[in-house]
Amino acid sequence: MQIDIQTTPEDHRIARLAAFAIGLSVMEAVIPSPLPGIKPGLANIVTLLVLERFGLRAAIWVSVLRVVAGSLLLGTFLSPSFVLSLSGAAASLLTLALARYLPKIWFGAVSLSIFAAFAHIAGQMAVVYLWLIPHAGILYLAPVFAAAALLFGSVNGLITARLLTEGEGVLPAQTALPQP
Repeated sequence: MQIDIQTTPEDHRIARLAAFAIGLSVMEAVIPSPLPGIKPGLANIVTLLVLERFGLRAAIWVSVLRVVAGSLLLGTFLSPSFVLSLSGAAASLLTLALARYLPKIWFGAVSLSIFAAFAHIAGQMAVVYLWLIPHAGILYLAPVFAAAALLFGSVNGLITARLLTEGEGVLPAQTALPQP
């Protein structure tokens, strides 16, 4: 019995973009961090680009595939690290879904990136408090995580804005795929 799975050009595009985001996540995992949980979030640049060019549905797919496949590659699938990553991604995507309705004249890639970074850390801190360390003492770390979210959210937003304005060839709206 043979199972044929029909794929679309959009499936191929999402797979390529997710692979790029997964590569960035794995690369980022080897960068030493001053505190656990503080990372630049480079793969979020891909999510923001996908959100802008292909919409929320594609951005959700890329983000979920990045979290799941990245955790499988790093050996953290279903660990607390995976749950934290997934909760941060979910909070970030929910925030981006809501932020899409803000006036684009005032809210661009940089502000969306900052909102997503703050939502990511808030989602993670909520899971830490509700599941791992139910103690108010974790709030003492909030200013450090907020500063990191502001810094890395700003940098990632600036990179995304630059890629959106100058990098038309980075993520073309329609990608020609080779036919099998």
